[in-house]
Amino acid sequence: MKVTVAKTAGFCFGVKRAIETVESEIKNNEPDMPIYTYGPIIHNETVTDDLEKRGVTIIPEGEDPAKYQRGTVIIRSHGVSRKVEDELKKAGHRVVDATCPFVKKIHRIVEEYDEKGYRIVITGDKDHPEVYGIMGWIKSGRCDCILSADDFEKLDIKPDEKVCLVSQTTFNHKKFKELVEIIIEKGYDVCAKNTICSATEERQKEAAELAGTADAMIVIGGKSSSNSRKLFEICAAVCSDTYFIQSMSDLDVSSLSSSENVGITAGASTPNKIIEEVQKKCQK
Repeated sequence: MKVTVAKTAGFCFGVKRAIETVESEIKNNEPDMPIYTYGPIIHNETVTDDLEKRGVTIIPEGEDPAKYQRGTVIIRSHGVSRKVEDELKKAGHRVVDATCPFVKKIHRIVEEYDEKGYRIVITGDKDHPEVYGIMGWIKSGRCDCILSADDFEKLDIKPDEKVCLVSQTTFNHKKFKELVEIIIEKGYDVCAKNTICSATEERQKEAAELAGTADAMIVIGGKSSSNSRKLFEICAAVCSDTYFIQSMSDLDVSSLSSSENVGITAGASTPNKIIEEVQKKCQK
């Protein structure tokens, strides 16, 4: 069996930066000073469970930070709303921002265009913490979240209304491009900002190409990882035998027995250790 691992599989820049930030805080932490992350630092249970064992506590999203002993709160890679940032500081916590720079860029864009009077439309999952955080930087509250052109049509946008379209960083690049083309063709006054992370775009493209040459495809990622689910969708559309797993224990190697070429890719929150374990298990 030939096993090929995608070059782009594993930690992206933003995730790596967030993990390094937590590691640095653990190393340099003052005695008896609690360390928290607001929500899981990244969407990978293996990583967050390990950090919890080392004393890092997760403050659940929406919970009052004032209930917790004053300490260091690290803002997750997905970012948070302005309101949450203010609440953390008001509660007396030392705030360390590990938001992915690509996500911070979206915060600045929506804030700027909101002030200019644009209606903000976000392509992505409205229940995802990244999108929820982005919406929290739009003071007017004039914003919507869509997944398709049909969703856009349902927004009842007025003919003279200016729209700024941005995207969740992990949204499917091909779908975003097609969506923009459809909206522009219909004559809407739209300023489209492709805010999909360049690493995400490259990862999705490589995954599709690898799936096109593989008999079976394995996508490794956390259960709640948006970018991992997108990779699975992309690979499954090309390769019928595509499997979504979180760790080596989820992999049934017998299902690959008739495959000569197996491709492996992984979401941006997947540690290299897990990728290597899966690769070795396939090669045995």
